[in-house]
Amino acid sequence: MTLSGVSGPVEPVTVLESFPVPRPTTNPYITMLGRSLESTAGVTLVTFSWRAALLGRYDVFHVHWPEILVSGRDPLRRAIRRAQFAAFLARLWFTRTPVVRTVHNLGQHEDASRIDAWLLRRLERLTTVRIAINDSTPMPAGATSAVIPHGHYRDWYGTSSPLSVTPGAIAFFGLIRPYKGVAALITAVLDIPAESGITLHVAGRASPPQLGDELVALAGEDSRIFVSLDFLSDDDLVEHVERSELVVLPYLEMLNSGGALTALSLDRPILVPANAVTDALAEEVGAAWVQRFDGPLSAEHILHALAAVRVVGRGSPDLSRRQWDLAGRQHLEAFRLAIAERRGGSA
Repeated sequence: MTLSGVSGPVEPVTVLESFPVPRPTTNPYITMLGRSLESTAGVTLVTFSWRAALLGRYDVFHVHWPEILVSGRDPLRRAIRRAQFAAFLARLWFTRTPVVRTVHNLGQHEDASRIDAWLLRRLERLTTVRIAINDSTPMPAGATSAVIPHGHYRDWYGTSSPLSVTPGAIAFFGLIRPYKGVAALITAVLDIPAESGITLHVAGRASPPQLGDELVALAGEDSRIFVSLDFLSDDDLVEHVERSELVVLPYLEMLNSGGALTALSLDRPILVPANAVTDALAEEVGAAWVQRFDGPLSAEHILHALAAVRVVGRGSPDLSRRQWDLAGRQHLEAFRLAIAERRGGSA
């Protein structure tokens, strides 16, 4: 179902979030969601700690990337986390506390061990309501679910004096992983004639690190391609995006993309793979803002997208469905729905 966020009688809800107190390097989506929930009437927000999870009082547990809860930097930390997580699952089951999960990805980016996968399946069985960020997210048959669109980043990254565009500049930013298709992007730019005036700026840390070395080697000595493997501060990210004429996100699999929303929030068009998710995004915000391509990314795709956005000119995409105050109210509805489901159902 799509939640309306319509105000009305509010049953107070204390929600334990799966993220700790946000830090400056925390994913902006998490930080802005936390602020939205804190400002929503009827919600008491509890950020995650193992003490709060095991001993605190809350009505709902809201989880985002559950695999983080069983991760650790070394075998001892992982063993401790697994034991804590198992105790936490027991508490959720014993107290019949509903679990609400926001489904950010179709799968995990890293392979989970057998024991971690077993623990995560136990949490999945306890999940009462699943939140999708778009209408195309597949859900288990018979599952109770709701759609709450990813909020925009205009308030987070907004600048009073937007920077001027560098003609021909295209950009990629964010954590660089194999599935994001950056190698294909570099290869496509290498195939574009030099006289086109097109340049590519890739910025972000690579995971695994050797992937970054491979991309630098692929770019070689081509002076049109710049690869920076450093973490981007907010100010650097804004400059990186606003200087570009087009942001290219050639993900091999795209379900939800904070990068796409970041670019659109900064009034920059994007080039992304064509699928049901990106088609719906184009319909929502304006087709000119979401250029799409089929098949492997090519030089022709980039040239066509640049020509299209130049014809349309500048402006702003329609992000009215993605206001954070609305998202806060919609999350409260999802939490209340989970409580009602848990009270009326069985474990």
